[in-house]
Amino acid sequence: MTHAASLSPPLLSAVVDIDAEPDLVRLAREGDSRAFAALYRTHVGRVYALCLRMTADSSLAEELTQQAFIGAWEKFPQFRGEGSFSAWLHRLAVNTVLMACRSRSRLASRLVFTDDPAALETAPPSRPSGARLDLEQAIATLPAQARAIFVLHDVEGWQHDEIAEKLGIATGTSKAQLHRARGLLKEALR
Repeated sequence: MTHAASLSPPLLSAVVDIDAEPDLVRLAREGDSRAFAALYRTHVGRVYALCLRMTADSSLAEELTQQAFIGAWEKFPQFRGEGSFSAWLHRLAVNTVLMACRSRSRLASRLVFTDDPAALETAPPSRPSGARLDLEQAIATLPAQARAIFVLHDVEGWQHDEIAEKLGIATGTSKAQLHRARGLLKEALR
C-alpha cells in the first residue's frame, strides 16, 4: 500500500489545508506522486502568476511553471524543511525564470538589421488619448531587467541585496532599475 493510499480524500484535494501540507511534503519527499500532485494543484496558480509577471509572456510562463515543478520534484531531497515549502518553491521558480532569461539571447531579438535606415525612423504607434493600460499590461511593457527587479522587490517583497545577489548586479543597480521601472509604470498608467 502506498503512502497516498492511506491519505484521506481532503488531504489530496485541490486546495490543501495548511495543516496537511507538511504531511504532503513528507510523502512527496518519499516519492509519492499523488502527494506531489496535490502540492502542485495548490501552488501552480501562484507560481504561474510569478512567472508571468517576470516574463510578460503567457506561453513562456506556462513552460517555466512546468520547469519549476519538475525542478521541485527533482530537487525535493534538497528541501530540508527548515522553511515553508511555499517559500522554497517560490525561490525555485524565481531561479528557473532567471536562468531562462539569462540563457535566451534577449539582445539578439531586439537587434534590427536593415539596409534602409529610414525604416528605423518611424515613430512608435501612439495610444489614443484617454486610453489606460492596466497594471499587468504596463508591467509587461517594462524592459526585462527592470521588470524582474520590480516584480521581485515591489510584488514579491525581496530586498535589494537579495535581488542584486540573485541577478549578479550591484545593489545600487537594483535600486536604479527599480526607480526606472516605477517611472516607466507611472508614465504608462497616466
